[in-house]
Amino acid sequence: MQTVTIAGHQVPAIGLGTWHMGDEPSLEKQEIEAIHAGVAAGAKVIDTAEMYGSGRAETLVGKAIKDIPREKLFLISKVLPTNASKDRMERSLDASLERLGVDEVDLYLYHWRGTTPLVETVAELQRLTEVGKTKAWGISNFDVADLEELWQLPNGSKAAANEDLFNLGSRGVEYSLLDWQADHKLPFIAYSPVGAPDQINTHLGSNPNVLEVARRHHASAYQVLLAWVVGHQQVLAIPQSSNAEHAKENVLAADIQLTSDDLNLLDEAYPAPTEKLPLDVL
Repeated sequence: MQTVTIAGHQVPAIGLGTWHMGDEPSLEKQEIEAIHAGVAAGAKVIDTAEMYGSGRAETLVGKAIKDIPREKLFLISKVLPTNASKDRMERSLDASLERLGVDEVDLYLYHWRGTTPLVETVAELQRLTEVGKTKAWGISNFDVADLEELWQLPNGSKAAANEDLFNLGSRGVEYSLLDWQADHKLPFIAYSPVGAPDQINTHLGSNPNVLEVARRHHASAYQVLLAWVVGHQQVLAIPQSSNAEHAKENVLAADIQLTSDDLNLLDEAYPAPTEKLPLDVL
C-alpha cells in the first residue's frame, strides 16, 4: 500500500474524508460503519473541519472513533477564516477537540484565506502546535503564490501539508503547484479526488477510458481515479463515502499500480494542463 509522510508520520496514501457527513441523523449508523470499514481496511487519516455541517461532521467522527486506539488514527481538522485570528482560533480548536473527543489533532489546517493577516494566523497555528493542541499545522486552498508568501513569514515553512482540490478532471495543480510542493517537501492532500457534484467533470467514473483501465485491473472506476491521484509523489487522497463497502474499496485502491499504458489512456480522456490555471476550489 502506498504511503505519504506528513509531519514525520507515515500514513496510507488514501484516508477518509467527511464533508457532508453528519448532516442527516437517519444516516448516522451507516456513516459510522463506513468510517469503521475504512479504518479496518487500513486507513489512518480522517479529515474533517469545523465548517462541515457546522461541527456535525466532527461530532460524527468523535462517535465513530471513541473505541479506536488513538495511535491508530491521524486526525485532521480545519479552522474557518473567520476564526483564524489570535483572538478566536484557540476557542475554535478547543471546540473541535471537544466534538472529536480527543486532546489534540495530528494536523490543523487553515481552511482558506480570509481577512486576517497571514502572519497572525501562522503565528497562532504555531503557538497552538507548541502548546500541544495540534501536533502540526498546515493550510488548505493555497496556490503557489500563497505558498511563496507563506514561506517568507516567521515559521511559515513549518507548514506540514497543503490541501487542495485535485482529481483526473481537475488537473490544474499539476502545472506548477505539485512540483513546488515536492521541491519544498510539502505533502499535498487531495480533496474530492474522484470528482465532485459542483464540478463540470462530474462523471469521471463513467468515462470509457476510465472504465477500460478499471476493467484491466478488475477494479471499480472510482478505484482507478483514486489510484491515479495517489500515483503522484507525496499525495494523500481523502475520498468521502457513507457506504461501508465503498469506503473499504476506496482504501484498497492504494494497492493498484497503473501502467504507462493506463496513464496514457487517462491522459487522452483528461489531458494535463499546458498553462497555469486558476486554483480550483469547491
